[in-house]
Amino acid sequence: MPKILKFTGFALRDFIVTAGPALFGIALVCGIAYWLVDPTPPPHVTISTGQENGAYEEFATKYAEALARYHVKATLQPSQGSQENLFRLIASTAQRSDDPTRTDIAFVQSGSTDETAAVRAGLVSLGSLFTEPVWLFYRDTHDISQLTQLKGLKINVGPEGSGVPKLFKKLLDINGMEPADVKLGDLLNTPATVALLDGSIDGMVFSSAPDALLIQMLLQTPGIKLFDFTQAEAYTRRLPFLTHVVMPRGIVDLGRDLPSKDYHLIAPTATLVARASLHPALIDMFVQSASAIHGGAGWFRKQGDFPTANYSEIPVARDAQKFYKNGPPFLQQYMPFWLANFFERMWVVIVAVGALLLPLSRVVPPLYVWKVRSRIYRWYGELRTVEQAVEDVPASQREAVYSRQLQRLNDIEERVNQISIPLSFATELYGLRSHINFVRNRVIALIRQPGDPAVPGTAAPPVEST
Repeated sequence: MPKILKFTGFALRDFIVTAGPALFGIALVCGIAYWLVDPTPPPHVTISTGQENGAYEEFATKYAEALARYHVKATLQPSQGSQENLFRLIASTAQRSDDPTRTDIAFVQSGSTDETAAVRAGLVSLGSLFTEPVWLFYRDTHDISQLTQLKGLKINVGPEGSGVPKLFKKLLDINGMEPADVKLGDLLNTPATVALLDGSIDGMVFSSAPDALLIQMLLQTPGIKLFDFTQAEAYTRRLPFLTHVVMPRGIVDLGRDLPSKDYHLIAPTATLVARASLHPALIDMFVQSASAIHGGAGWFRKQGDFPTANYSEIPVARDAQKFYKNGPPFLQQYMPFWLANFFERMWVVIVAVGALLLPLSRVVPPLYVWKVRSRIYRWYGELRTVEQAVEDVPASQREAVYSRQLQRLNDIEERVNQISIPLSFATELYGLRSHINFVRNRVIALIRQPGDPAVPGTAAPPVEST
């Protein structure tokens, strides 16, 4: 049975020897391409959020839940706000990739930096998520219709790590005021709210989406008023990163008619900012999650207004731009995210391998045939050597030379009989064996001289007809 198994329709060893180098080269190219492209995203990401009970913190929690569905763990880093988030991102570009304190992505308010500084710092935007109106709440003991009426009042703008102090100082500046004209406080939002309610301060300013719990509470608190930016359009012309939004009458509570009128507000936008080296697959995850989280209608937006590549002074990442322009990648509509992401990142390699396999499919089969047949054809060289050895032999040496060559032919035949070859090439093997016998008969014919007795066990040489 083992001998029968040697004679199959396919010679695996010969195929490996023939196609092995090409297959190894393709595997090597694929391995190098996989290492360079790195289609698999890291299993962990760090998000810098904002103050406690703020919109950034709330939305970051939603992102963490969305990423968990992709089996990516998100660690949330509380911060003072937009400015601290920006500083963390800039610092993270110089940190090692395995540093646990490294920030991967953060919420940054528009107006916090400019395009040149962002490019120099190695930052990209994943899109604008929502507007963050500037909320100026004050006690109703004051009648304030313009920012110039804030002179001498105690107004809390939050700690320097947030984006509000810088923004509010710009607002004072375009109103011809100095920061010293107002007693600015640096309390966090929660203690500042307590101070506003107990009368320790006259007002507080913060910038946030209306989803924040503090805003919802203050809008319904008796004795607290919201400043109406009646000159909102003028502010947006002076500060292009701001937009003019309107809080409609009754949006808080239609039954109680809260608020009782339309309020004009100025609003920067919250932007998702990341390191330029963030893995492309993570960018896909974030922008798709952003579409689900921020894509609905709200107080200051219509369905589908956000997220968007607009309203950002930071350059938008290429993968994010593709999503906002064309929607989710085609393959992700029919495949799981991980599989679709692999094909999307490796498509160049897949096409290249396909292009290589086509010519190899035409080259390898002939090489395989040549490799198998070469095990037979090389013995024809031995046969030719025997024939040359018995030509023009002196009479005195004929017997010894012919005997050696006959023994050599016997050795060749014995070794040929040990050749393992696919059945599809059996014709060549049997042809070789018949040719060995042909040469043997020729040598025997040369040994026999006219009138000599026949050599036992051999056939008489053919008689040529005239």
